[in-house]
Amino acid sequence: MRKILIIGFGKSSPYLLKYLLDKAKTEQLHITVADVDIKRAKSLIGNHPNTNVVSLDIFNTNEREKLIKACDIVVSMLPARFHITIAKDCITFKKHMVTASYVSQEIHALHNEAVAKNIILMNEIGVDPGIDHMSAMQVLDDIRSKGGSIILFESFTGGLIAPESDNNLWNYKFTWNPRNVVTAGQGGTAKFIQEGAYKYIPYQRLFRRTEFLDIEGYGRFEAYANRDSLKYQNVYGLSDTKTLYRGTMRRVGFSRAWHIFVMLGMTDDSYTIEDSENMSYRDFTNAFLHYSHKDSVELKLRHELKIDQDDIVWDKLVELDIFNPDKTVGLKNASPAQILQKILMDSWTLHQDDKDMIVMYHKFGYELNGKKRQIDANMVVIGEDQTYTAMAKTVGLPVAMAVLAILNGNITTPGVQIPITKEIYNPILNELKTFGISFREKELPYLGYNPLND
Repeated sequence: MRKILIIGFGKSSPYLLKYLLDKAKTEQLHITVADVDIKRAKSLIGNHPNTNVVSLDIFNTNEREKLIKACDIVVSMLPARFHITIAKDCITFKKHMVTASYVSQEIHALHNEAVAKNIILMNEIGVDPGIDHMSAMQVLDDIRSKGGSIILFESFTGGLIAPESDNNLWNYKFTWNPRNVVTAGQGGTAKFIQEGAYKYIPYQRLFRRTEFLDIEGYGRFEAYANRDSLKYQNVYGLSDTKTLYRGTMRRVGFSRAWHIFVMLGMTDDSYTIEDSENMSYRDFTNAFLHYSHKDSVELKLRHELKIDQDDIVWDKLVELDIFNPDKTVGLKNASPAQILQKILMDSWTLHQDDKDMIVMYHKFGYELNGKKRQIDANMVVIGEDQTYTAMAKTVGLPVAMAVLAILNGNITTPGVQIPITKEIYNPILNELKTFGISFREKELPYLGYNPLND
């Protein structure tokens, strides 16, 4: 039996577990799931003979090390900040590790040790990062193999609500970590390249600089820039590319309305608000507006931010109930971002019958035989239900496939890795197609960059 240890069992884990359970007999796998809360994992495993579920506090060093020593490969589905603890144990006990998270500086620093011990620390093998890397590199490598040179690469991903469950003015619900949505774009200036010029968008302007995208069958979307597109220049071999831009997708109009919260300061997570637990939603909104003994909170906000009463943005704000004097925040010593998250969760939490949607879009501009060309590629995945979501599917399946590929010796390069080589991306992308995760590609005349970005 090959022993797999999954540490952490959150919303992205059901497809990961199901895939491995389905392969357990033929591939001789034994799967151990370790988490603080074991109820959910137990309910999905049932009476499968090749599994066990154990309660684990990862800060319990003895129990954690005991589990890692006993396995062949570790899957860390913990929050990203905890991966380094697991990775160091894997180095110590010579175990492979797979995560869906970005490579941190701390993880990257383990590369030489991992190479020396001939173990693989595979990262960024979820959806974004993950499927975005693999699908992009497959097309980029194909263009280069024909003698083409890349002049433009744009890539966008969105975790959204499926059309059949889209029933609010924001065209959005939380399909992933709400905190990440509220704090998106903070901590640095967005950086990218456009037509050979370096571009920078500070956080306070990020949501007013959007690009529009059309996905056949699903309509129009908008995208705002990710924090640092430039770090993929070397990773993707795009050092000479004239345009390099990565972003996050939303439905059109979301960013303009979200910009209101940014301007007010409601997304700030750097300080706490006094007596926050006793504030009403209306008090919270009023805290960011000037004092007036005669003007209402609504009137002050409209005047301060120049929002007309018949503007759809105003309707979106009202829909969130931010002016309600009877709803209490109920969070002690909370930051503005934490309070805003609490308010949004009232309106944007998925209902039991809601379905989520993952949308990904790539644009490749290249020159071949003296002629400029373009390829557009897009992927849309709709979730099944609240357990087997599109997010869980597109994160969990690539992770599971990478685990099996490492165990079977199909991925062999040691060290800190991300899925940008053919030995990794070709078999995984081919298998993902059997699960309905695939890209539609279209050849187009070269259109260049989108002038809406200027």
